[in-house]
Amino acid sequence: MADEPRTTGVRFDDNGLVLERYRDKSGIYYTFPGDGRTAAGPSVALSLTEALHARIRPVGTAEKVLRAWSQGTLTQGAAALDDPTAAAPTRVRGGAIVIRDRHMLLIGLVEGGRTWYEIPGGGVEAGETPEMAAVRELREETGLRGTVVREVARIWRRGTRGHYFTMETEGEVGAPETLDNYGGVPVWVPVPELPTTPLWPRRLSWRIAHWHTFGWPAPPAELADSVGDLDAACAW
Repeated sequence: MADEPRTTGVRFDDNGLVLERYRDKSGIYYTFPGDGRTAAGPSVALSLTEALHARIRPVGTAEKVLRAWSQGTLTQGAAALDDPTAAAPTRVRGGAIVIRDRHMLLIGLVEGGRTWYEIPGGGVEAGETPEMAAVRELREETGLRGTVVREVARIWRRGTRGHYFTMETEGEVGAPETLDNYGGVPVWVPVPELPTTPLWPRRLSWRIAHWHTFGWPAPPAELADSVGDLDAACAW
């Protein structure tokens, strides 16, 4: 007999989403009630704004719940337990968040007649850390020399784990013929326009604009990202 899908509880009260609070070496995080822990943490209720800024595990379940909630649908009861962090990633990426004069550096790509954007970055090579990969990829794709300031997000998507770092940079963007970005073009996009820019990873679109104004997260945000519609405005 096949194992039954594991589920966790999703519950709201008058104050918001009900979660259990824990602490690890990086700080406070939350889980859904009934996720199988032997000792439940203290119960708290978070507003949507608080929940969007919290570390909620498992991240796959959190993505589905927060997306539905932000779109006006309160999903209560049993929800499938989706934890992409449970398996070792097949690929690890490092990404560079570079902002100058309220503009963020992205790589613009054209595919199938439409333009979309990526954050500079790429796969971690043998002997590298994600920080080292982000610095190297930034240099290869834009010509800029970068120094990591802090890690602000970890994103799981289709077996890939991405680490995203804010950076201080030197120099100017290189000429297209000197860059290695698969035909992409470095573009400076106004930070306030990120939520409506077809940018991957989608879950970082609104958050980077928000963090740039209100402060970067510590410890790094933990997110799943299964959003395929890059054209849809993102505010969650």
